[in-house]
Amino acid sequence: MVELSGQPLQRTFGGDTLNTALYLSRLGTSRDIAVSYATALGVDNISQDMLNAWQQENIDTSMVRKLENKLPGLYLVETEPNGERHFHYWRNDSAAKFYFACGLTPLEQAIENHDFDALYISGISLAILAEDAKATLVTLLDKHKAKGGKVLFDNNFRPQLWTSKQAQYWYSQVLPFVDIALITEDDDHLVWGQGSIVDRCRSFGCQEVVIKRGSEPCLVVSQLQSDQPYESYIAANKVEKVIDTCAAGDSFAAGYLAGRLSGGSESAAAELGHQLASIVIQHPGAIIPADAMKNLM
Repeated sequence: MVELSGQPLQRTFGGDTLNTALYLSRLGTSRDIAVSYATALGVDNISQDMLNAWQQENIDTSMVRKLENKLPGLYLVETEPNGERHFHYWRNDSAAKFYFACGLTPLEQAIENHDFDALYISGISLAILAEDAKATLVTLLDKHKAKGGKVLFDNNFRPQLWTSKQAQYWYSQVLPFVDIALITEDDDHLVWGQGSIVDRCRSFGCQEVVIKRGSEPCLVVSQLQSDQPYESYIAANKVEKVIDTCAAGDSFAAGYLAGRLSGGSESAAAELGHQLASIVIQHPGAIIPADAMKNLM
């Protein structure tokens, strides 16, 4: 989506999966990880500007669809002095919602050809789609897993987009295919209420779960389906002055996945995620300058 933020307002871009894809692409350059992004944009100049920016970040955009008579979504970010932010969205008719609406998509063709090793989606990926498109995406997860691919899922929940009951149903459809579940604790409570996140993920068949808890230590549990799962708490990096918490969780996800997809341990991956998130929240906006994180790249 197009992001309007700052004082005075500046136009950039963001969105949960895009934020993760971009930071993962930056981290992946030295870790032999190539990133593609699947979404839909319009044929307008702003859409082309976004494509150009993503390509400059070494993101493959061959799976991006361009739809006539559609535009990117738009959001405005208001940030409080403590770094907490409030979002205002205009995306009911955004192009991304119609990715699966007409004909075979590049993503479907790529999965058919087994062109990539891992597929990352979020709760928002599901929430914005029509019901039949949600079902199509779940079918693609099944095909991808059947061909030996990994599924990575972040539970990002936005109550403005759907109800907790709807999210419960579709998360239940997705989680049986998930290898690594990145779960924001607060979002999980909004969707499921109380209860053990680890037990729930284990019951769905997930192999690994990372429970994100903001500035508190995250909990990583791997080998979930074994008799002796590996469990550890990894402390977050201390930040003296938080400027903007936008994309904190998305950047953590990118760091964790960069670590794990390049063969690193769970603990090292979580440390990388915390390191990146701690840098991101010291800058305004979802996407920070690449120079600000060059020590991690």
